[in-house]
Amino acid sequence: MKRRSGFQIMKRLIVELKPLAPIMLITISMGVLGFLAAISIAAFGAVALGAFIGDITFISFKGALIVMAVAAVLRGFLRYGEQLSGHYIAFKILYILRDKIFTVLRKLAPAKLEGKEKGNLIALITSDIELLEVFYAHTIAPISIAIITNSIIAIILFLINPIFGVIAAIFYIIVGFVIPYASSSFAKESGVNYRNIFGESNNYVLDSLRGLKEILLYKNGEERLKKINENSRRLNKSLDKIKDHEGIIRATTDITIMIAILTFVVLGVSKFLNGEIAFTTAIVAIVIIASSFGPVVALSNLSNTLLQTFACAERIFELLDENPQVEEVVGMNDTLCRDITYNNVTFSYPNRKEKIFENASLNIKKGEKIALIGESGIGKSTFIKLIMRFWDVNSGDIKLDNINIKEVNTKSLRSTQRLVSQETYLFNESILENIKIGNKDATEEEVVEAAKKASIHDFILTLPKGYETKVSELGGNLSSGEKQRIGLARAFLKDSEVLILDEPTSNLDALNEGEILKSINENCKDKTIILISHRKSTTAICDKVYKLENKKIV
Repeated sequence: MKRRSGFQIMKRLIVELKPLAPIMLITISMGVLGFLAAISIAAFGAVALGAFIGDITFISFKGALIVMAVAAVLRGFLRYGEQLSGHYIAFKILYILRDKIFTVLRKLAPAKLEGKEKGNLIALITSDIELLEVFYAHTIAPISIAIITNSIIAIILFLINPIFGVIAAIFYIIVGFVIPYASSSFAKESGVNYRNIFGESNNYVLDSLRGLKEILLYKNGEERLKKINENSRRLNKSLDKIKDHEGIIRATTDITIMIAILTFVVLGVSKFLNGEIAFTTAIVAIVIIASSFGPVVALSNLSNTLLQTFACAERIFELLDENPQVEEVVGMNDTLCRDITYNNVTFSYPNRKEKIFENASLNIKKGEKIALIGESGIGKSTFIKLIMRFWDVNSGDIKLDNINIKEVNTKSLRSTQRLVSQETYLFNESILENIKIGNKDATEEEVVEAAKKASIHDFILTLPKGYETKVSELGGNLSSGEKQRIGLARAFLKDSEVLILDEPTSNLDALNEGEILKSINENCKDKTIILISHRKSTTAICDKVYKLENKKIV
């Protein structure tokens, strides 16, 4: 993918700021006034000296000191107000961006997220977004403040003497624009590489923590540690390039400012000796130029931080601009999912040549209980994903109640289907909350009834806190069979027309399998059941058994 330029990224970041534009204007106004107040302190110090020696008559020595005191007090209040409003904007916009990212992730799921590294996504949602605070709190306002403040100072110096104003403007442009722009073009890749390596490292550490048991069992710890150390070295090496760039920027900026001050000293002394300006006027001009680089220096120092900020922004915008594999449907047809029809369906995953289905057809009537069998990897789970519209078919169509699935409201589709997958994901909440995912409005009695149907109620009562027991991250406190039965309890709690079971008893022994199948058969008599299994015993509750072979449903 082609890299966006810094200006393109900045433009996009500013567009995101549109809802908070009025507050940004307040921030910029206070910032400009604050810097002018700070420069006034030094400038009126020189004016006070001129008044003391009688070189200046428009203000008294005491009057100049009063102006300095007032400017000092105002500087404090204005700086506080600028920082307060600037950070309010920053954290508000981060909230807005997080909301947008989670909305996009929901739309991309599950198809587009299957191949994405979770550690990288975590880095993007957390640290990448946090770094945008630098742009919103310390970049947009400083750029505007620098342009306005230094334009005002250049005009004041021009009024003192035209050559002062022109030279000041040239040095402001060099420090505030030329140096950071020229240097950032050399180090842009370093910022992008650093954020990418950071995301990869996060993903590897997260993967290692999740697979800690396997690492210990197979004595893979040393190899994992070497890889983590290698990633750390790559991260440090990438960061070194950014730090080298930062040192060069600061040194170049300081030298340029020193040259500017010396230039004004030479010009001021020269013009004083030639009788073109008074001694105090020359001193005031030198003091003003020496104290006025604050706003543009802030821009110069930002260039290094912005390398990482823009790299983060680019990663975020790539995600925000990504199109979902399947577009959600709103405002079209609802369905009761009574009849499900596969009509000459052909499907293959993106970037894979081999087709999963080719002109496959099947009709499932309301209340039918069908089983789907076949070798591993032949497409049984894909069959389910297409019915649930996690993916769209390449050709042919899938119809629900004689309506093309692409024209069915997504919310309606989800409400008519319930899935029990082979791997049940449990959140780090109580067992009660995990079961209530099936129906968030369910009462505790309904949850207990669902647990009894799933043959997990008696086990839950043996736990110290019963239904309030936390399952820990990824359900680490429970066995695979216990997690699977909680998944079944969720399905029983959700009253949907279609129950989809993907290897529902793969982690259960024969006794528990028999109880579960009996419960499914008794409690879902009028429901459509689609069951995937390798076990012949599991398919006993089904009316029909289909086999996937040669890309067809037989």
